[in-house]
Amino acid sequence: MNGTRTVRVETAGKIGRVTFCRPEVHNAFNDQVIDEMTFAFKRLKTDSDVRVVILSGDGKSFCAGADLNWMRRVKDSAFEDNLDEARRLADLFWDIYSFPKPVIGRINGAAIGGGTGFVAVTDIAVAAKSAVFSFSEVKIGVVPACISPYVIKRVGEGKAREFFLTGERLTADRALDAGLVNRAVPDEMLDATVNGLVEYLLSSGPEAIRVCKELLQ
Repeated sequence: MNGTRTVRVETAGKIGRVTFCRPEVHNAFNDQVIDEMTFAFKRLKTDSDVRVVILSGDGKSFCAGADLNWMRRVKDSAFEDNLDEARRLADLFWDIYSFPKPVIGRINGAAIGGGTGFVAVTDIAVAAKSAVFSFSEVKIGVVPACISPYVIKRVGEGKAREFFLTGERLTADRALDAGLVNRAVPDEMLDATVNGLVEYLLSSGPEAIRVCKELLQ
């Protein structure tokens, strides 16, 4: 792990923010991102002041999926190492999906491959109209294994079959129609929409929200 942070964690009152901060590679994730993101959500889980978390990305993209350089290294590793990396990613998705506080996805740009998994595990995903989405794993000869349970819950098996098998790009409006995101708004309205949702969530009882989330899992 190098000395550069790949995930930024900020808190302000009752709001926590977790941000992918590798804009130079469109916020592609690698083992370091997985570790830092895991730590971020564990930290916010135990922060009694934080009641809502916003997940977003720096720069023009939300998350471009797995870093190809990291994937090449993993591919050349032993089977056990590959399995360990997959389990760590799967555990991270579960940590976010089962997080006891509401998680809003602020989808500021492209969500590609595994990046769509981070969209699917949020409670409410708000996409900028300029955002694009793609389950592009098949284009490079892999399968969307870790993200599939959450995507299927979001969009249903029929649409998941189409999206997984074709790897086609989806507009924000089509992602909204499919149920992958909850709202698609003009780019200039993204923050106002997210902030409005935060206010709604903060006006509700935190224990009631936690139990509602458990009922839905």
